[in-house]
Amino acid sequence: MLLWSLLVIFDAVTEQADSLTLVAPSSVFEGDSIVLKCQGEQNWKIQKMAYHKDNKELSVFKKFSDFLIQSAVLSDSGNYFCSTKGQLFLWDKTSNIVKIKVQELFQRPVLTASSFQPIEGGPVSLKCETRLSPQRLDVQLQFCFFRENQVLGSGWSSSPELQISAVWSEDTGSYWCKAETVTHRIRKQSLQSQIHVQRIPISNVSLEIRAPGGQVTEGQKLILLCSVAGGTGNVTFSWYREATGTSMGKKTQRSLSAELEIPAVKESDAGKYYCRADNGHVPIQSKVVNIPVRKHSGNYSCEANNGLGAQCSEAVPVSISGPDGYRRDLMTAGVLWGLFGVLGFTGVALLLYALFHKISGESSATNEPRGASRPNPQEFTYSSPTPDMEELQPVYVNVGSVDVDVVYSQVWSMQQPESSGLPSHLLFCEEIITLGGIRREDQQQGWGIIKTCYKTL
Repeated sequence: MLLWSLLVIFDAVTEQADSLTLVAPSSVFEGDSIVLKCQGEQNWKIQKMAYHKDNKELSVFKKFSDFLIQSAVLSDSGNYFCSTKGQLFLWDKTSNIVKIKVQELFQRPVLTASSFQPIEGGPVSLKCETRLSPQRLDVQLQFCFFRENQVLGSGWSSSPELQISAVWSEDTGSYWCKAETVTHRIRKQSLQSQIHVQRIPISNVSLEIRAPGGQVTEGQKLILLCSVAGGTGNVTFSWYREATGTSMGKKTQRSLSAELEIPAVKESDAGKYYCRADNGHVPIQSKVVNIPVRKHSGNYSCEANNGLGAQCSEAVPVSISGPDGYRRDLMTAGVLWGLFGVLGFTGVALLLYALFHKISGESSATNEPRGASRPNPQEFTYSSPTPDMEELQPVYVNVGSVDVDVVYSQVWSMQQPESSGLPSHLLFCEEIITLGGIRREDQQQGWGIIKTCYKTL
């Protein structure tokens, strides 16, 4: 009788064990939620229930409950089942086994570059390449690029490409990219790739001299221009004087040339100079350039011109020596004042000659009125004050309107010379001596000076 009772109980437990079922989704991708349901008779009195993966207990409950995996990853793949434990060991139950395989939503990205050894200063294009599962082509991805843990560009973007306009030697390092879903559930990183930026050595270093008028003169500005024909990256330029070998200055900049300025060059600055350029490779030196410094010594002369002809003074030799700048400036000023004096004297002489010639012309002038046929008649105001010899002021009157090119003029009237060969009705002429320009309309060439003749009534 006891054996029969045990057999009945065993059969009942076996039937109950078949009724415990594990329900799981049939298709799972990365990022999906997985809900496991352990189903059985709700009136079973259990002490606990548990979910298992590959014979490892995942979670334990005191009643029938679901098991949730919020965002599935590839490592969540495996064999799952659930179990319950009753008040008697004969009531322990185990569900069926469900195999879950989490599928890859997109492949691990691979970083590619237009060149992994780009030339310094040139562009580089980076691309984060991946592929979505054919069953999930509607999933949106975003990308981000990195160098040595530093984010490149503007950060996360929907574009899988990044354009770098120019790379430099300091940009050498490890690069990688990340791709993730817009929901931020699945993120994958590429392997790191090394990008080594190639620097072009500098070549053809030259030193050029720039000075006002093309000549290096004492007291003026001098510029030493050091330049290279080729090379990339930051270039360090330095200038040297051959006699001492010491550096006069140094500049580091990302360019092919640099300037060193000497605001006021001295006679002692004359000598041989050179420059060097270095961008991290072997420094390159320019050829030696000899720089002569001129002093203000020389032959000085002046020229005077009143529009009728130029006259040049005799050359005056001037020699300036000694380091005393004040003395040189004083002598230079004296020479300039002397030249201005010669110029003023010449100008005064010309003005006196013109004044004398005007007075002699007035003694024989006629006062007949000008005819109506005179082209472009002008009214003149005559004035001949005595020139001040100390202030060197010329005797002048203003002639014409502001739209002609005459600045100052002297005007007087005279009778027609008998030998002029002009008709007798041309009785009135004007002779003009200009200091700033000559009025040219209606002019005829006279004997030695310019005459303008008009018809009379």
